[in-house]
Amino acid sequence: MADGAIESPIRVFLLIENRLLREALSRLFRKRSEFEVIGQAGRSGILAGGLQFESCDVLAVDFFDADLLTANRGPKAILIGMDEDPDQFLDAVRAGVNGYLLKDASASEVICAIRAIQKGEAICPPRLCATLFRWFAEETPGKRNRPAATYHDITLRQRQLVELVAEGLTNKEIAAQLNLSEFTVRNHIHRIMKQVDVGSRREAVDAIFPGKLRANL
Repeated sequence: MADGAIESPIRVFLLIENRLLREALSRLFRKRSEFEVIGQAGRSGILAGGLQFESCDVLAVDFFDADLLTANRGPKAILIGMDEDPDQFLDAVRAGVNGYLLKDASASEVICAIRAIQKGEAICPPRLCATLFRWFAEETPGKRNRPAATYHDITLRQRQLVELVAEGLTNKEIAAQLNLSEFTVRNHIHRIMKQVDVGSRREAVDAIFPGKLRANL
């Protein structure tokens, strides 16, 4: 940048469901000239429609919605106030997020994270880095030379989902019961099938919960 040139502020859209968090973040960014809050809304704003994210540099969100993130790949996205859920974290990575901050992140960490992803970096909680490395290793060639996952390798969330599959629920019904999108449920099931090295939902249930299959599955 040439001497004397003024750097453009980072344009942030706050898609924050928690009103207190939304107001706090808005005040935090407005105190810093390097940021410009160009819009803010809660989840109801999505349902109402008409939200425009294309003009922002960074989209800050405090809930995970794979369909929303996949459909808005223009701005860089950061999830704020998230649970330390490895499955959700990996789904967020697949959906294209650039940053993922946990609930215990400080205001300064939020500021630093947005600065970083605006520069093209990615932000990942250190506690979830191992999850990302394991996932990458599983996706690389040669995976099938390793033994299939056992019951004890399946996470609690995955076992919960497989139990619902065993009861004969559809992806849509599972999504409604677990408050997830169908996209997320479908990804979970696909990953489970790969982990236990099977080719169908029925085989996945039988591998994890032998004898629990419903006759009509």
